[in-house]
Amino acid sequence: MPLSVRPTVAGDADAVSDLLRVCYTTLMEPGYPPGALDRVLPLMVRANPALLTSGRYYVVEATDGTVVGCGGWSLERPDALRDPVDPSLGHIRHFATHPAWVRRGVGAALIERCVVDARAAGVRRFECYASLVAGEFYQSQGFRLLGPLDVRIADGMVIPSLLMIRDRL
Repeated sequence: MPLSVRPTVAGDADAVSDLLRVCYTTLMEPGYPPGALDRVLPLMVRANPALLTSGRYYVVEATDGTVVGCGGWSLERPDALRDPVDPSLGHIRHFATHPAWVRRGVGAALIERCVVDARAAGVRRFECYASLVAGEFYQSQGFRLLGPLDVRIADGMVIPSLLMIRDRL
């Protein structure tokens, strides 16, 4: 089935949040101990308004217009307070694929769109904070594992993750 990738707009917030909710609650839970996601998921499944209107965040739509994937990139890290911006380093942000669409090219289409647009903006490599269940996908897209990383979601809330890098776009 043909897919289309387009930049998001503010009006996509509900569709993106709905997708994040179904994806993260279904696909992430097997990689974490029972209850580990209870506190962080409510914060993680909300569409980020700044990403939605950045021109660097995208949805993948099936031919009937159904949103089956989302994701994007930024020059800022998700934990932007950590380091200054490096204009040659992009950060993969808030990726999700509907569980019924996994392994059907949705994530690869998003990565390819991110690569094309980031390369045009002068980015030469990508960094990614991947969930514990997403490492294999990112490796299939040219990323390599740097090691474990605890990502701070909010005060006192962290989620075990993987720090990954793609050295060339």
